[in-house]
Amino acid sequence: MEQKNINEEVKNKEIIENNESAVQEEDYIIEVDNVSLDFYTRDEKIDNLKEFFIRLIKGKTERKAVRILNNISFKVKRGESIAIIGHNGAGKSTMLKLIADIYRPTKGTVKVKGKVAPLLNLGAGFDQESSAKENVYLNGAILGYSRKEIAKKYEEIVEFAELKEHMHIPIKNFSSGMVARLGFAIAIDVNPDILLVDEILSVGDENFRNKCARKVKELRDQGVTFVIVSHNMPQVRSLCQKAVWIENSEVMAYGEVNEVCDQYIKYCNNKK
Repeated sequence: MEQKNINEEVKNKEIIENNESAVQEEDYIIEVDNVSLDFYTRDEKIDNLKEFFIRLIKGKTERKAVRILNNISFKVKRGESIAIIGHNGAGKSTMLKLIADIYRPTKGTVKVKGKVAPLLNLGAGFDQESSAKENVYLNGAILGYSRKEIAKKYEEIVEFAELKEHMHIPIKNFSSGMVARLGFAIAIDVNPDILLVDEILSVGDENFRNKCARKVKELRDQGVTFVIVSHNMPQVRSLCQKAVWIENSEVMAYGEVNEVCDQYIKYCNNKK
């Protein structure tokens, strides 16, 4: 009888531990584990295709690995907002592209759960010859939505972008600000689980920037997970709960947003 009770206690303990482990694993919507990324360059300059093939045949082409990111690790819980900060060239935007599955890591793993809307280079996927309206449907399809689903959202997208009078004009005739506004409006209106934001909260005039910031906060309050790259520390502090500071391709600090921002600002001041 005593042995049976012991066995039941052990079994119950295993069930509880397994359940806790499952809950803990489910909590994280993004997991970046010891990720490194190398880009390859050539030392010698080759000016034409003919010279390249001659060197290739002779075995004289050499590639040099340049480490862009080195052993980066952090986790993001569902509904959490995290900022990636650091100087230009530190690898911040590259990290977003790894999360967006645009790049694949040389080493380590990036696990992402849910639908991702990357606000990286707004308008990069637009067809320049097509109208703004046609590009709304095109981008919606790229993000995984049917024509019928986009049709339901079309008016909201146009209203947010403030481009009602311009939707039948080819994108090639848009200013860069108009393109960015349309790209932002499409991405934030497709109900993503994860929104990747790369320095795009500065698009348009001040009124539109404020509108973008309010929309981001609204989505955050609705439980959308945010990963933001920005040099704007006040904006980072107001939008995010955590931060990752990347410098020289490595993580310098990771944790509560104000603590990490304070460390980064102190570092920048000491370098002046």
